[in-house]
Amino acid sequence: MADDSQLYRVPDAMQKLRMSRSVIYEQLRSGRLRSVKQGRCRLIPAGALAEYITLLQQEVS
Repeated sequence: MADDSQLYRVPDAMQKLRMSRSVIYEQLRSGRLRSVKQGRCRLIPAGALAEYITLLQQEVS
């Protein structure tokens, strides 16, 4: 079954990026990873995950 989610909770982003909770929040605080808030829930758009991966790839190049 394809994953067609557009917004990910932090635990889902942790799994997708294979990063710890503290690293995800550090990246959110620094602005390197974008997020939105819905009530008390922090959500990370799918596009923000793609942008973050691209950023990481550019840093290696």
